[in-house]
Amino acid sequence: MPNIKSAKKRVLISKAKNEANKAAKSALKTSIRKARADGADAEAIKAASVNVDKAAGKGLIHKNKAARLKSQLAKKANASA
Repeated sequence: MPNIKSAKKRVLISKAKNEANKAAKSALKTSIRKARADGADAEAIKAASVNVDKAAGKGLIHKNKAARLKSQLAKKANASA
């Protein structure tokens, strides 16, 4: 455990941000899973696409991964249409 006051604060902030990022990444994975499920509607696919964009904007996932995921979701949406 750190002794310096600012280092103690950074530990607390780091822990809070880590938990927030973990929750956001979990929510992203859940929305993608719902969109990929059999019988997924266009709304679920669109919502997952929006969530992917938000995650890339926040830096949770790399922009190339976001592009790849969105491409896969679009391919699924076009195949079901």
